[in-house]
Amino acid sequence: MIHSIAFRMLLLSLCVTWVGCVHRIQVTPLSASASSVTISRTLQAVISPISMEGPDHRPGIVLLEWPHLDLKQAVLRYLQQRDTFASVSFDPADLTLHVATKLTLTSHGGLYHYRIGLQAEMSEGVRSIKSYRAEHTAVGSSVRWVTASDRDPIGTALQAALEDLMRQVEADRLIYIGRTEHPSQRPPDDKPSAGG
Repeated sequence: MIHSIAFRMLLLSLCVTWVGCVHRIQVTPLSASASSVTISRTLQAVISPISMEGPDHRPGIVLLEWPHLDLKQAVLRYLQQRDTFASVSFDPADLTLHVATKLTLTSHGGLYHYRIGLQAEMSEGVRSIKSYRAEHTAVGSSVRWVTASDRDPIGTALQAALEDLMRQVEADRLIYIGRTEHPSQRPPDDKPSAGG
């Protein structure tokens, strides 16, 4: 009987400790500066829920909670600050950028490594235009005792992956600005008149 009570107390204390140590993170990736490349189209950002894979490739990352809403807001703020597009929002727009995010946490050489992978697809209406992939890894600490030990490297990796993703999109600027021109908008060819 005494052993049963002691065991229950141990389980209860472990549960309380477990719940109290969850790292609920918020990240704020910021563009280093506004882009020198502009695409005069509006953009809708569609951000899928985060996929997470834990240490040593096990599913899930213990003690880490990264709300989907925080990721959506972080990506939206980054895209707005970068200023590549005429406007960026969650509302329907000229172009739609679908972004899927995967966070993988591994341990190498006694340090945690946080890898952010972004899989993105640009579309116009129901038609897909182009797919992109960007990935970046940030090295963290040897332990994960505090929230910052997860938040800081994740923020660094996300910012670098977003920078890479947007450089790829901006390199395709002509694809996107060319879609604003329709035959009726192009100036007529200069043709000599029948009499001249």
